[in-house]
Amino acid sequence: MANTTSAKKATRKIARRTAVNKARRSRVRNFIRKVEEAIAAGDQAVAAAALKAAQPELMRAATKGVLHANTASRKVSRLAQRVKGLSA
Repeated sequence: MANTTSAKKATRKIARRTAVNKARRSRVRNFIRKVEEAIAAGDQAVAAAALKAAQPELMRAATKGVLHANTASRKVSRLAQRVKGLSA
């Protein structure tokens, strides 16, 4: 358990940050899930719209430090590739 005042404050800050990051990560996962479901249904129009909504969300998570920038880019790239593959 934290003893000093600064350590107690640091613990409170970490708890707040963790809550914010959890919410952001959850939000990103929901956007990705919507794209995945549209791909599974085989509906390219809905999948493309879901991807268009998910992309800024993923990049925002990368900017905020929830995801690594390369991870976000990789996820967007792979989802885009799969959405594009629906038309073929």
